[in-house]
Order: sequence, then structure tokens, then C-alpha cells
Amino acid sequence: MKKALRAYAPASIGNVSLGFDVLGAALAPINGSRLGDEVDICAADAFSLTVKGPFAHKLPGDVDSNIVTKCYYYFCEQMELTGRAVSPVALTLHKNLPIGSGLGSSASSIVAAFAALNDYFDAPFSEDTLLHMMGELEGQISGSIHYDNVAPCYQGGMTLMTGAKEPVTLSLPLNPNWYYAICYSGISVSTAQARDILPKQVDMATALTFGRQLGVFVHALHTENFDLAASVMKDVIAEPYRKSLLPGFDDARAFSESEGALAFGISGSGPTVFAVCNSSEQAARIARYLNDNYIQNQDGFSHVCQIPKSGTVVSPLTEHSDA
Repeated sequence: MKKALRAYAPASIGNVSLGFDVLGAALAPINGSRLGDEVDICAADAFSLTVKGPFAHKLPGDVDSNIVTKCYYYFCEQMELTGRAVSPVALTLHKNLPIGSGLGSSASSIVAAFAALNDYFDAPFSEDTLLHMMGELEGQISGSIHYDNVAPCYQGGMTLMTGAKEPVTLSLPLNPNWYYAICYSGISVSTAQARDILPKQVDMATALTFGRQLGVFVHALHTENFDLAASVMKDVIAEPYRKSLLPGFDDARAFSESEGALAFGISGSGPTVFAVCNSSEQAARIARYLNDNYIQNQDGFSHVCQIPKSGTVVSPLTEHSDA
């Protein structure tokens, strides 16, 4: 009997403030809970997709328009192009991440789907090939191909995009003593909307600042000069424009800085924000403030996270697995 599997793909921070479209980081709550989407796969007579989870109702009711369905058919196309056989499967998407949250919600669904399919069909595609496939499908939602969510979601850690066909990413060193207070406000900001608000060009001074900060950051991580790394975690490209979409952003930043946060910024396109902290206690204080003051409705939440070394996990699905 063919195996049944579940793929878990974690939430992620796109850009990490200073690395617009070229830097991303996976997220893992320190309390051990999972923050990410899951996709189950098992044998079937015909393809089907079932959608469950706390944010399933936010997705289109037509499963043919669901990005996981598109992942399945794109995977089948690529298998056929390489002369490999595909059999029908039943997929279940557990939609645990809010849509338009800035936590890599669409990336999480896409990565979990491709990881489940690739493992189920005995790993026909390499990591870089899968990343290209994931980026292609992510681009259908956001309007442009970028890897700052799909890459860390799939690979874990903090990843730097190379712009090359392979390797697609480079893994950056992590500071095990950094904690991230993250808060989703509950409102939705589409990636396309958040990109439209940005200028089409940046001036020379801004471009030089962006390049300098990213270079210093990468060097500082490799030399374990983490104070220097934190000092350049400032978004000069997107935040000046995108913060207008986020009610309470300036107050949240001011409180975080008053508590000694090393950096504060927008996760991806927002509205989720994050504060980089030197201790779990400091992160917990900031998370409590954000929970009480930044959240706009009942969908919002906050977590204290770290960046996990591992990303997507595929494991056997048993009869005892949660529904």
C-alpha cells in the first residue's frame, strides 16, 4: 500500500528588514507549537483537495483555484517532462496561517505541497529544482518570482538569495541568543498591494545604503559580531512606504525600542511585525505589548520565536495523526 505523508512548512519572515527580496528567515515558536501550514498526501483513484484549518474559510471555495491544486498539476507537468510516472493522490491542506499576514502564508502552502509530492513520489527533484518550482508558483500569487519566503520555509534558517540558477540560496549563520517577538495584527495586506505602494526606482543614496547594510550584515554574522549585525537591520526600501498600511506601527516600534529591542521591522509585506531581542524575557514583554496594543481583531496573535535550523518536515501520516 502506498505511503501516506504529512508535510509541515513553517512561517517565515521575508526581507528581514534590510534584505528586500533577497533575505528570509524561518520561524519556530519557542513553546514548541507549530506555526505553519501542513499538507497531507495519500493514494486515491482521482485527484482531490480538501481544505481544513482555522483560516480555510478565507480561501476561495473553488478548489481548482487553490494554489495547492495548481502545485499538484505543475508537479505533474514537470514529472511528465522528465519521463516520470504520476498516480492520482488525495491532498489535504491544513490552512493554519492567515492569508495576507506577512508570515509567508502562500509560501507555506506551496512549500508543504511540493515537499509532500516530492517525497511521496520518491524524491525525483533536487532541492534547487524544487525551489525554482516553488518560486514559480509563489510568483503567480505575488506577481513576481522571489524566494525570500519559500527558501527559508523549505530549507530553514536564514537564507540569502543568490540570483543564480543554482545554488538558489546560501545559508547564513544564526545567533542562538536572538529571539523574535512577532505579532500578526489580524488585518490582511496583499503582497501585490504592498508592492504597488513602493516606488519603481530608488535614489542613489538609498541604493548605496541598502547595499552597505546587507554587506555589513552578512559579514557580521559570519564573524559573530552580532551587535554590528543588529545595528544595520533597518529597512530603507519598503518600510517608509508600507508602514502607512499598518495601524499602530509607529507606537509598536517606539515601545519595542524603549524595551531595548535590537531591531524592529515589518515581516514581509506586513501587517505582521517583529522585534529582535537579546533574551526570551525581553521578547515576551514586547510580545505582550503587541498582543494588547497592535492586534486589531480576533484573528491576531503573537509569539516568541527563534529561527530554526531545519525547515519543512515530511513525516508518515498515521491513523493517530490529528485531523
